[in-house]
Amino acid sequence: MLAILWLTAKGYRLLSQRFGGKGGEIDLIVKRGRTVAFVEVKARGALDDALTAITPQKRRLVEARVRQWLAQNPWAMDHYLRADAVFLAPWRRPRHVPGAFELLL
Repeated sequence: MLAILWLTAKGYRLLSQRFGGKGGEIDLIVKRGRTVAFVEVKARGALDDALTAITPQKRRLVEARVRQWLAQNPWAMDHYLRADAVFLAPWRRPRHVPGAFELLL
């Protein structure tokens, strides 16, 4: 997956992929230093379309999955937790947006 390669090149380590299940999932969970990032990956025909693809409903689903993941991984509670996004479009460089949206835990 291009997003994993992109984040790995930036120094992130993959912790989980497609975490969750029914009702939504977190595409990637990565770690770099003291930061754990929950990453939504959105691919669209145009980069501008990808930028608007994370809806309020999707944010709520991600937050529920983050709580679930943290319950299984309590070690992460003393890390900086962040919601990132990687946007993909054909013939464009991936765009990694740290802190793409606020996590309301």
